[in-house]
Amino acid sequence: MAQELFRQVGRLSWLDVRVLITAFVVFSVLAGLLIAWRVRPHLQERMPDALANVIVVGSLAIFLVLAGVTMLFLWKVVDTTIIFTADWEKLLRSLMDEWAGVKVTLTVVTLAVAYIAAGIIKQAIERMTGQRDVFSKHQTQVMIRVAQVSVYVVAFAAVLGFWKVDLTGLLVGAGFLGIVVGMAARQTLGSLLAGFMLMFSRPFEIGDWVEIEEREGIVTDISIVNTRIQTFDGEFVMIPNEVVGGSTITNRSRKGRLRLEIDVGVDYDVDVERAAELAESAMSEVDDALTVPSPEVVTKEFGDSAIVLGLRFWIDKPSARRKWRARTKVMGAVKDAFEQEGIKIPFPQRELAGRQETGGFQVARTRQRELGPTADGGEDIGSQSIDGRGESDDGDEK
Repeated sequence: MAQELFRQVGRLSWLDVRVLITAFVVFSVLAGLLIAWRVRPHLQERMPDALANVIVVGSLAIFLVLAGVTMLFLWKVVDTTIIFTADWEKLLRSLMDEWAGVKVTLTVVTLAVAYIAAGIIKQAIERMTGQRDVFSKHQTQVMIRVAQVSVYVVAFAAVLGFWKVDLTGLLVGAGFLGIVVGMAARQTLGSLLAGFMLMFSRPFEIGDWVEIEEREGIVTDISIVNTRIQTFDGEFVMIPNEVVGGSTITNRSRKGRLRLEIDVGVDYDVDVERAAELAESAMSEVDDALTVPSPEVVTKEFGDSAIVLGLRFWIDKPSARRKWRARTKVMGAVKDAFEQEGIKIPFPQRELAGRQETGGFQVARTRQRELGPTADGGEDIGSQSIDGRGESDDGDEK
């Protein structure tokens, strides 16, 4: 059986052998890709993702290079005689003198190390911030980006050093460019610095209900340059971080609950303590009002037409919808409770009175008015008396 197989192989032409070898190489490449795809998740479980990626990609690159070289020599794209006729000692000496190959190797190795270091730093920062609640996801991403950019800048500087690029002129030019850009983009740079300060001072986070620059809404995005909020009218407002950092910020979501206050007036003839008890009881029955802290009623002032009471209560998980819903229910409940007890909520009204020493108000019954010439040049018609009803003695209305 074996002899027959060797006999059949011996009858194959050189073209058939090359086709078989080519098929084997292609099959090997596909098998290598499949193995790399299966092995990569297992490597990531045991080592940093960046290191696993470098191992897998490097192995595939070496394998593909060997496969490509094999195909080039197999199909005589490259003459195999150069392998044996080349002066390898001279070639290696010239390579070492010119540093071309070494530079390329050092560049590739440096970039690979920078990539691995960036991946390790990313996982370290995520692990550190994940164990503490003081860092938000956005702050974590900013820290990761800053650390990775720093690593890549150092690697890029090292690569330029390998290729003997003069960094002095580059740094001087970058300095002048930085001055020009800084003068032209003062506001943008101010927003960048303010953005970093906001991210680490954390006056608000995404999803908070805030009021900035007379704009009230929900924070939808915080970038290094600006902050975006969605108002309750459905508008998206983009505010530069420089403006945000210099403005008064009101965060209604930070505490997790919010106190609301509604003013209501009761008549001066009403028992104020009884009215306060009824209002507290009515607020306690509203579902949206928290029982702890309990609602309370305070006497605020003597108004023009009523004694003003302040109805204070708390809501949980504050939002604009919860706020207005709670206010509506509390106002309705207090009004119903006052109506059932006959407590009057007076509307503004004024009472006019005359001083007693002047005789109080008096209605003039009769007074004389001299009638002069008319506008058309007519003559006087004497005088008429007009009573307090605005009628003359003869009954004509004036």
